[in-house]
Amino acid sequence: MTEATHFYQAFQPAHYELYLAINRANKTITGKTTITGEAKQTAIALHQKYLKVSALQADGQDVPFTIDDPAEAIRITLPQSGKVTLTIDYTAPLTDTMMGIYPSYYEVNGVKKQIIGTQFETTAARQAFPSVDEPEAKATFDLAIKFDEQPGETIISNMPEIREENGVHYFDTTVRMSTYLIAFAFGDLQNKQTTTKSGVKIGVFATKAHKPNELDFALDIAKRSIEFYEDFYQTPYPLPHSWQLALPDFSAGAMENWGLVTYREALLTIDPDNTSLETKQRVATVIAHELAHQWFGDLVTMKWWDDLWLNESFANMMEYVAVDALQPDWHIWEAFQTLEAPMALQRDATDGVQSVHVQVEDPAEIDSLFDSAIVYAKGARMLVMVRALIGDDALRAGLKAYFEAHKFGNAAGADLWTALGKASHLDVGKIMQSWLEQPGYPVVTAAVVDGKLTLSQQQFFIGAGKDVGRQWQIPLNSNYAVAPQIFAEKKVTLGDYAQLRKENGKPFRVNVGNNSHFIVQYDEQLMTDILASVDQLNAIDQRQIIQDLRLLAEGRKNSYGNIVPLLPRFAASHSAIVMDALFRVVGDLKKFVAPDSDAEKQLQAFFDKLSAGQLDRLGWTPKADESIDDQLTRPYILSMALYAKNPDAIAQGHELFTANQAQLVALPADIRMFVLENEVKHFGNADLFDQLLKAYTQTTDSSYKADILAALTSTTDPTQIAKLVDKFEDADTIKPQDLRSWFRGVLNNHAGEQAAWDWIRNEWQWLEKTVGGDMEFTTYITVIAGVFRTPERLTEFKAFFEPKLQTPGLTREITMDTSVIASRVSLIQAEQQAVQAAVAEAVK
Repeated sequence: MTEATHFYQAFQPAHYELYLAINRANKTITGKTTITGEAKQTAIALHQKYLKVSALQADGQDVPFTIDDPAEAIRITLPQSGKVTLTIDYTAPLTDTMMGIYPSYYEVNGVKKQIIGTQFETTAARQAFPSVDEPEAKATFDLAIKFDEQPGETIISNMPEIREENGVHYFDTTVRMSTYLIAFAFGDLQNKQTTTKSGVKIGVFATKAHKPNELDFALDIAKRSIEFYEDFYQTPYPLPHSWQLALPDFSAGAMENWGLVTYREALLTIDPDNTSLETKQRVATVIAHELAHQWFGDLVTMKWWDDLWLNESFANMMEYVAVDALQPDWHIWEAFQTLEAPMALQRDATDGVQSVHVQVEDPAEIDSLFDSAIVYAKGARMLVMVRALIGDDALRAGLKAYFEAHKFGNAAGADLWTALGKASHLDVGKIMQSWLEQPGYPVVTAAVVDGKLTLSQQQFFIGAGKDVGRQWQIPLNSNYAVAPQIFAEKKVTLGDYAQLRKENGKPFRVNVGNNSHFIVQYDEQLMTDILASVDQLNAIDQRQIIQDLRLLAEGRKNSYGNIVPLLPRFAASHSAIVMDALFRVVGDLKKFVAPDSDAEKQLQAFFDKLSAGQLDRLGWTPKADESIDDQLTRPYILSMALYAKNPDAIAQGHELFTANQAQLVALPADIRMFVLENEVKHFGNADLFDQLLKAYTQTTDSSYKADILAALTSTTDPTQIAKLVDKFEDADTIKPQDLRSWFRGVLNNHAGEQAAWDWIRNEWQWLEKTVGGDMEFTTYITVIAGVFRTPERLTEFKAFFEPKLQTPGLTREITMDTSVIASRVSLIQAEQQAVQAAVAEAVK
């Protein structure tokens, strides 16, 4: 379905009165919506999906209407254009798809309960009430809700409740806002509240299955984030409160509903006494991301979904800006280097990837825009480039002007570039156009040609790619002043290399700080010069060298065999981000060996060589005075040591399990996953398997759940694997929102790969019915493409997915992932012998 025109062009709502009567027992919604607005013509339309309309009036008179389900529309014929008040009576179902208005299920002391919540982004508000369900159609809203209320239950929404009459809860009129940001929830909730310096009420809400202190961390981060943004944006938070709500069933990670942000429980509620630093950082950045949206996305909203990046890219950058200010000791920008940069660089190198800015109309295609590697990670890298170019003073001044010009309204990307350009006196739009509108990114080749230092750019591909001559305006960030600030040509000569090297006294480098979205291929002379003094580089620059070499190997511009001998010189690093890069490369080497082969035994010996020294230094258990880098490095070392089957690591892990057997949840959260996984793999039995599966269903500790998931899906026992796969469709054991992680875990386990692959092929219709409306549905295909590596699997993948190529929302993912698997198969065939030989040489 394609909408030739947006409904807002024909009818422009100004105000909604929404009445919803919700019955949880029979899963029904009875609604009455009154919309005052301006009809630009007599033939208008409202959005609806799954609504059963019983009456429709214009200014108190019945008017003709038809339901157009393929277009998700109510087509209305008015007697005349102009100002009009529409009144629609309807009923709708409560569904279990985690979209629209839906129940979340949980248990307290063995008693099953539910709370009602909402998820309206992108186009699901139309499942709750008739509306012009488009971002540009901003209006004010009066919300009134009646429900089958039980004593002690709580109801919350975007705005404060102003009164309750005859069981109906009335909420204050909202500011002007988009339909997809409306939210409410009710049920047996607990909460903790505080107030910011400027008087904004901050609250964290969750079910009573959680311990009260699990709300404390989020409350502190939310309060300080709002205070930070009010200062950084120089624009007050525009609502009376900011509620954060943990929903037991939630398909997205979190959602920026204005004044009532919703989250997965794992991304809001944490045990303050036993949570890993990595988990704290993830929760803090998610909260900061959603609260960045309260201005960037909510106060000023993109006009249409093609500018989704305006919301997400900016919030993705600001989460790091905020958390860096709130917790400077975390060095959170290093996490940006390990999470956002590699994800964007890997995905964006596949031919056929979407650009950051994408034309789109079909609702199914809109959901497919939420490509975390592009709209979030690459877009954030674009904005980090802008920030590095113009500086924080110009960034803040530009944002203040942007908010002032467009508050309570809508904007497009050009509006942001205009504001930042005026503040910085740079043509930001011209620079960023090449990054926004073009897919992919360049590799900059630095070489000494006939004695001259020369730079050139061309598009970088992993796998087959058609070079159509794209060029980018590249912020070079070189350590030689002779290099241009913006490299916009295909090729440039910088001068005599010997003279430049002597003048500068250090090896030539570009993309210093790894802030720009490109990679660098140095010729042998330049790379040898860099590696000779690599120990003198900071952690980010060392990491970048490993990162770029790995990507060049993936793109067949280098060989993994050439990288293997370099890795030991980084193995003793005390930097977590260097170890992360090393861990990523050695993990990639696994694809070149068959499980249980002699080649794998050689690779395990190499893992042992790389990790043994750090294992001795760090040990299994966290120390009171260790650095943050040590805390973040330990998981990489334990993972490598256990893959290496290091006997001391296995024995020490078993000792920790035995000592804590009565209270496994109390194991230090940083290492608990490795203890459990080690036990399941090397000492496991049916009783342990059943014990852990039962603990998974009973605990409300999301971190502990994730650790159990990782351990159980690592089993090599065929009976246990079959038992796990049987649980995939049992929502009492595995919630649909968590199924993808279970599926990935089993698929990525060589012993479980066939069982998981058979399941998804046999149960695709069930999966589509259960999570098909979820914007993460396509990532099941991405997960498969991340694992498959043989010609046989490529053939099977194509046989199953190619018939689905015309399914709206799946086309790009299937096409790209076919290419991803094909390029991996080709790479393995070309490089396998060289890699195995290099590994064998390294462990002599």
